[in-house]
Amino acid sequence: MTSATAAPTLDISGTRPIPFWRLVVVELRKSYDTRAGFWLLATIAILVALVEGIIMITALVNDGLIYFEDFAATAGGITSLLLPVLGIVLVTSEWGQRTGMVTFAIEPRRMRVVMAKLVVGVVASVATVAVMLVIGTLCTLVCELVQPELTIWNMEWWLPLAFIVTMTLTMTVGFSMAALLLNTPAAIVVFFMYWYGLAIVLFVIADLISGFSDIAPWINFQAALDPVWSWSLDSAEEVGQLVVSALLWIVAPLGFGLWRILSAEVK
Repeated sequence: MTSATAAPTLDISGTRPIPFWRLVVVELRKSYDTRAGFWLLATIAILVALVEGIIMITALVNDGLIYFEDFAATAGGITSLLLPVLGIVLVTSEWGQRTGMVTFAIEPRRMRVVMAKLVVGVVASVATVAVMLVIGTLCTLVCELVQPELTIWNMEWWLPLAFIVTMTLTMTVGFSMAALLLNTPAAIVVFFMYWYGLAIVLFVIADLISGFSDIAPWINFQAALDPVWSWSLDSAEEVGQLVVSALLWIVAPLGFGLWRILSAEVK
């Protein structure tokens, strides 16, 4: 008679879990250490450099007033257009580049991985504002050396805070779309269709249906962000519009997206 031999098992009960901060560091590195991430950041840097250079040269040639706030706001406005794409790439890279099997084998708790990606997106938003201020400072310093009497350094104290809040929320919209679709091209297309196409669609509907203009601000997240850009969110109605539209365009797709990520088969 032969006795059955028990299959060897690997005891990992004493293994310490991966610290959350290490997951954040790994996801931060993945945000720029891939071909897509590198070229996205390079594109943002090139666009900002070109636009800021054109503005600076035009202002110097025309002998007009030069504002530090204008340089900073321009850099922030350009980066805010492409920052949501970074949020999309953070999520979809695990599926588009087929790294999910390795990632979720090392850290099987998928929610922690997704939250680490979201933290990286928030860090990128804050870092973008810091870079925005540095670029504005450098451009204004050049103008100060050439035309000191026309250079103005004044800037509203709330402008960096407004950019941090709006950039973070905008990035989160892209992040939510990516979690819902898990496909880079589809998420990018859907995001830009929503961000730029919805305003036109709502305008047409409001022109055709009387009374719809009162409903539109509650479902248009971009319009609800306008008071935040100007740091004038001072009424209960504006706060309510921001919350309701955020529930529609961030919380709902992110909730369905998290369910899909937690239950999807990784290939």
